[in-house]
Amino acid sequence: MSVKRIEKVAAEAVPDGVGVSKQVLISAEEAPNFAMRCFTIQPGGSMPLHTNLVEHEQYVLSGSANVVIGEETYTVEPGNVVFIPAGAAHTYVNNGSEPFRFLCLVPNRADKTSIISS
Repeated sequence: MSVKRIEKVAAEAVPDGVGVSKQVLISAEEAPNFAMRCFTIQPGGSMPLHTNLVEHEQYVLSGSANVVIGEETYTVEPGNVVFIPAGAAHTYVNNGSEPFRFLCLVPNRADKTSIISS
């Protein structure tokens, strides 16, 4: 078991994103089943359309964004919960004037991000 403060966890730039950073809050080495990350997308920032081999469970902390999952576009804000099935094409665009932050939990299994379009 461990307890830590989110502001003490280093953020790293996400190479495929524009204005996107990630903090690994609970790594695969720390927990047997799921990893927990916190993503921040700056105003005007985005992630390209992509797929992953693993599902994503997400909880929006602050800001707002347009999230495309498959053929559907959702506008999400604090308090929204998002589920992205494994293999589903998805993208994020910060549509607000403040950073868009969300927690993202993924199973501790092999994953690969495949960019569809940028």
